[in-house]
Amino acid sequence: MQAAPRLAFGVIADIQFADAEDGYDFGGYRRRYYRNSLRLLREAVRAWAGESPPIDLVLQLGDSIDGQNARRGEAESALQQVLDVLGQLSVPVHHTWGNHELYNFSRARLVQTGLYSRPAGGSAGPADRECHAYHCSPAPRLRLVVLDAYDVSTLGTDRGSLRYRESLRVLREKNHNDDLNSPEGLKEPHFVAFNGGFSQAQLDWFNEVLKFSDENQEKVIVMAHVPLHPLASNGVCLAWNYEAALSVIYAHRCVVCVLAGHLHDGAYCLDCHGVHHLTLEGVIETPPDSNAFATVYVYEDKMVLKGRGRIPDRVMHF
Repeated sequence: MQAAPRLAFGVIADIQFADAEDGYDFGGYRRRYYRNSLRLLREAVRAWAGESPPIDLVLQLGDSIDGQNARRGEAESALQQVLDVLGQLSVPVHHTWGNHELYNFSRARLVQTGLYSRPAGGSAGPADRECHAYHCSPAPRLRLVVLDAYDVSTLGTDRGSLRYRESLRVLREKNHNDDLNSPEGLKEPHFVAFNGGFSQAQLDWFNEVLKFSDENQEKVIVMAHVPLHPLASNGVCLAWNYEAALSVIYAHRCVVCVLAGHLHDGAYCLDCHGVHHLTLEGVIETPPDSNAFATVYVYEDKMVLKGRGRIPDRVMHF
């Protein structure tokens, strides 16, 4: 008989709710079900509430509301509707920030919302309180690390700020297109404005967290909105300096899995260091008769993912 899981958690990505009729992606090809995404979230919450063994927490991988809410003047109300549904859970919800959060809100405003799940004490994350990165230990010898993949980004930042100017410089060095969201003709097509990257300060902090986990024989699950590995991506939806983040991970033994969203088709790879990279299918492009969420059970030597709708089941050994 299999032992009880050390941890059980729900995971969901790219809800992108808006109280709007169905539309299409920026290319005009892929249907997006804006209003229906909230219904699918409700289904996920009901399923998680009835799980046995019960879940301990939920990971929301970013893009909880769609960018069009800002144009419609509905950002606050759309976010409140999503948070109200998640608030029906009796367990903590950990959020990452995606590009669509930053289309709707400034970083300074996000810090004041329910999407700021970083603990109040300063010791859990980097010195910059607007960097939404932190870590916690939801079970003995297990650690969750939340990364901020838009720490270096032109989104959600005042154009006169140092953060914006430095981010724009990094982007312009790699992307000479008039439309900075276009990867057309780029040698490194992931250098687009809807992606972002990690500051050196965040990477240094990440390294120290993993050093601690190594020393304490912990297993680490990392979550970020943007994928960190090219094979868990389409080559475009990828953090700007993903190689630097991977270098930190590979300098340690403790990371077993990286969870991401952003790429609505989803993707998966097991890298050459034995780290699982799982990019979840997005709710926003999920038809009304399906869904896209999962429950993950963490055991001593593996993670067992039970997918719902278009997310397949998966066993990830470590």
